[in-house]
Amino acid sequence: MRWDEMSGKQRGAVIALASVEIAFTAAAAVDLSRRPAADVRGRKALWWPAIFVQPVGPVAYLLWGRRR
Repeated sequence: MRWDEMSGKQRGAVIALASVEIAFTAAAAVDLSRRPAADVRGRKALWWPAIFVQPVGPVAYLLWGRRR
C-alpha cells in the first residue's frame, strides 16, 4: 500500500510504530556503545548488526544481551 493511499489513522500508526522502532534501536545502540564488553552477553561485534534487524534485534539486545 502506498502512503497516499493510506487513511489518516493508518499514517499515524505507521509514524508511531516507526518512532518506537527508532527509539528502541537508538537506545540499544547507545547502551551497546557505552557498556563494557564484560557486561554484554556474547560478543559486542555480533550484537551490532543484530540490533539493526527490525523489529526484534533491539528488543532482543535490551532484554537478553545485557548482563544485570
